[in-house]
Parts: sequence; structure tokens; C-alpha cells
Amino acid sequence: MLCPDGLLYGMDRRDLFRAAGIAAVAFSGDALPRLQAALAAQGGKPADSLAVDEDFWFQVRHMFTVDRNIINLNNGGVSPSPKIVMESEKRYLEISNMGPAHFMWKVLGPELESVRRRLAQSFGCDPEEIAITRNASEALEIVQLGMTLNRGDEVLTTNQDYGRMLTTWNQRERRDGIVLKQISFPVPAPSLDYLAELIEKAITPKTKVIHICHITNLTGQIFPVKKISQMARARGIEVVVDGAHAFGQFPFKRDDLDCDYYGTSLHKWILAPVGTGFLYVKRDKIKKIWPLMAAPESMADNIRKFEEIGTHPASQRNTITEALTFHESIGVERKAARLRYLRKRWSMRLKELPGVTLHTSDDPEMSCGIGTVGFKGFNIPKLAEYLMEKHKIMVVPIVRGKEYAGLRITPNVYTTLEEVDTFASTMEGIVKKGPEVLGLA
Repeated sequence: MLCPDGLLYGMDRRDLFRAAGIAAVAFSGDALPRLQAALAAQGGKPADSLAVDEDFWFQVRHMFTVDRNIINLNNGGVSPSPKIVMESEKRYLEISNMGPAHFMWKVLGPELESVRRRLAQSFGCDPEEIAITRNASEALEIVQLGMTLNRGDEVLTTNQDYGRMLTTWNQRERRDGIVLKQISFPVPAPSLDYLAELIEKAITPKTKVIHICHITNLTGQIFPVKKISQMARARGIEVVVDGAHAFGQFPFKRDDLDCDYYGTSLHKWILAPVGTGFLYVKRDKIKKIWPLMAAPESMADNIRKFEEIGTHPASQRNTITEALTFHESIGVERKAARLRYLRKRWSMRLKELPGVTLHTSDDPEMSCGIGTVGFKGFNIPKLAEYLMEKHKIMVVPIVRGKEYAGLRITPNVYTTLEEVDTFASTMEGIVKKGPEVLGLA
């Protein structure tokens, strides 16, 4: 297995590099020391103050290798990883390729327990409650398809939960005869209490599961998960939480949620390699959930039964620890403050324009870095396409029928003020010309 510094026990360091064909420079990166030095220089400056310190964020953004000819404001879909994470993934891939049956299964495979421990530490739970998955969808579908539900049992969710998760419940409707109830809510919602009360009022004697987003992918609306979880538990209802966009975007721990199940992706706000995520299952719930892919009966109460997916690369999963180290070096409070600052920077300019509606709350308890903005009279998908084709600005069109439509904007820690300001200036010009002139009606 690997030592803490990434070397194989029983092998000479030089022999390993020679055999793997890896240049020693892969281990000589000074990204984290430079970041830590930059943090030390701040002298304990509060997160809100550091959020506007461009000298500090200059250090952060130069730890990424991104194409600055494209303004990427779709980090909510998937975010690039910092260089130090990419180097780690390449290193593990090279080691795996030296002899996969040995190095991938017997050397790197056992290190997954270190990844599990680090994720559990970050989330605030027992390592035996964390399964490492490929994304939030896989994590949540394990629970959705693994629960024992009977014909007529109701699952309560919202019509703004993630489409893939709604599709999964729809399949269970067709296959098992359960009932999916979807409630709607205004954006932004009036308050967290409003959302909790909305859920509570929709509960019936047949409600067995409540499925909610921790923060929605559509507008970045944060939900009062703990209040809903405790209200549901008092009624014998289980709570499944979609945390795809929450983990790593703003600070919280498991005890701040008190839910039964939690699934998230790590290639969004944790900046881990693409194809990484985790599933939290409360310890006493593990045995009752069937794994998505078959596992032996002996693993019935073992969280690892949810990882029985066959042969898969070790390089992505083992690199999660490097991403967590980078994330924790910045600090989630600092990250959240920066993301809120960037969102407010563009939204404060655009909200003054005629026909512009913000679908995301300014209340820090209700939102973080994700923001969705509507433009009256514009065809939103055409507008998003125009921004990319004419201005190389990548955003996401959100269209919710007659409810609302807008552009979803998700910067990240490597995003510059110039990029945010360019988006705002570009939209000011577009709104001034109008949708008819630009053919975007």
C-alpha cells in the first residue's frame, strides 16, 4: 500500500518512478504550501473580509489549468480540478497501469478506506456510514431503488428536484405501483419555514418517504433539511436528501441535517475528479437497503455492499483525499463567502435592468453561489446559445414551463472578477438592445 507521502511500501522511491514512468516533478508541486502561506498572511481575517481579497484569490485561481478564453459559469454541472488534484489522478493512473491486477486491486484498492475515513471526517459521520460512488445520481438511486415500498405508498418531493431522481421515482411508480407526489413552490421561496410548512402540509397517512434537495440545481434554493427531517421522523417517515450541489459549497455537518440518507457529487464543489461522489446511509438503515448491484448476503449490513459495481478505476476515487485537502486548505467558510460575493457582484448589477427577475434569494440562509436570473421577452435557450457562440460565456438555460425561466450562473473559486464583470456587462448590452433586435425572442 502507499505511505502517507504517496510511495509504495517495500519499493525504492527512485525505482517506483522509473517503473511507472512518472517524473519526480509530479511530487514537487508547491500549490498547497503557497495556498497555506497566503492564508497565514491573512492573520485570521474573517471569511467575509477574505472574500474580497483579490491577492488571496489570485493565488487560488493560478492553481487551476483552465481555458481563460471561455468564461465558464457552469461549474454547477461539473467543475475543473486544481492542478494538484490532476497530478494525483495521473499518478494513480500510471501506478495502476504498471500491472492493474496487482497495483490497482491490491495496492491502491485498500487505500479506499483512507478515502472513506476522510470523507466521513469532513461530513461528520462514522466511516461505516459512507459508500463511495460515481456521482450523486448513483448514490441516490441506490436508496430509491433499494427501499422496500409497497403499492400505494407515497413518496413526497417537489417538482424542482433533480430530473434524474424524479425519473427514478417515476420508474418505481410504473414498476411497483407507488405514488409520487410533487409539490411546487415559488422562487425564491418566502422563507425556510415556508418550505418546511409546505412539505408538512402535503404529508398524508400514506407518506413513507420525503425526498428533497439540500440546495436545488435550478435556482440554488437551500432547504431546511434538519427541520424537515425531524418533523418526518416524528411521523415514521424516512428522508432522502439530494446534496449534489451542497457538499463543499457551504459549511455543514451530518448533525446539521439529521436525515436518513444523503447523496452527493464530489466533482462539483469539492473539485475532485469527474466521476466521484458518496452516499451516506444512517447506520441502522444499511441492512434494509438493497444494493443497486448484487452483493453477497454476508454484506447485508456493510456499507461497502453499495460499492459492488465491478472493475472500475482506482485513480479517481483515491484522488478524492487530495481534493479534500485542497478544499480544507481554503476552508469551506471562506469558499462560501467568496461564492456569495461573486453571485452578488453580477446579480446586483442585473437586477436593476428592465425585465430582469432574480429567482434566487439574497438571504445567506437561503442561497450560496448558485444564482438564476430571468430576462423578460427572451428565449432563454437561445440566449444561452448566443452567449456561448458570440461571447464565449458558458451558462445554463433553465426553463420551468409557465413557472419561470432564466440563466443559471455558477462561478467557482478560480473565477475572476473580470469574468463575472464581463458577463454582467454583456448582459447589460443585450438587454438594452432587446430580444427582437438580436433575434432572441
